[in-house]
Amino acid sequence: MKPNDAPHVPRGSNTVKPLEKYYAFHSRIYDATRWSFLFGRTAILELARAAEPNPNRILEVGCGTGRNLVLLARLFPRAHLTGVDLSRSMLDVARRKTAAYGPRISLHPGSYDSALGQTGGYDLVLCSYALTMFNPGFAAAIAAACADLKPNGHIVFVDFHTSQWRWFVRWMRFNHVRMDGHLRPLLRANFIPVIDKLHQAYGGCWEYCLFVGRKKP
Repeated sequence: MKPNDAPHVPRGSNTVKPLEKYYAFHSRIYDATRWSFLFGRTAILELARAAEPNPNRILEVGCGTGRNLVLLARLFPRAHLTGVDLSRSMLDVARRKTAAYGPRISLHPGSYDSALGQTGGYDLVLCSYALTMFNPGFAAAIAAACADLKPNGHIVFVDFHTSQWRWFVRWMRFNHVRMDGHLRPLLRANFIPVIDKLHQAYGGCWEYCLFVGRKKP
């Protein structure tokens, strides 16, 4: 086990192997390409700071190459951050990026389909362009995030929502992304909405959702 890895989180589904194979390649080009269509990632971090100005513990679900973890570490210099991701190839990149932060950032390889059970819970859970790829598994991940949050903690979420163009929906499905508007109702049902907005990308080719929710009492 590598120094800043937490113990393996034993998870699994029939989507694990295809996604691992997909990201074994895409981990090498992810940061160079995704900026062109993963909109709202900077905005959601600012919304996270507004929701939780002084968090002690932050969890990112689907942390990928660690881009958000590094930015969160800078925004919240006193916080401990945990990243969970299915792809070990992506985590290899994240490990290099976050090494300078030492034990402040820990990485968990595995799917996120049950709560990590951190003592005292997390103040903030971030899901940034991850849950649309949890098919199946998105409902379990939302339930796990709810369980992992401390009382009055917040989830902050940005992801694809829908598209009017069937060809684009099919193309995204080929890339393991589901765009059926299926996540927003679940977020509304499980959390008290603080911010709940849809935005258009590329003149309406698709919509993405920014959501901030507080854990229900």
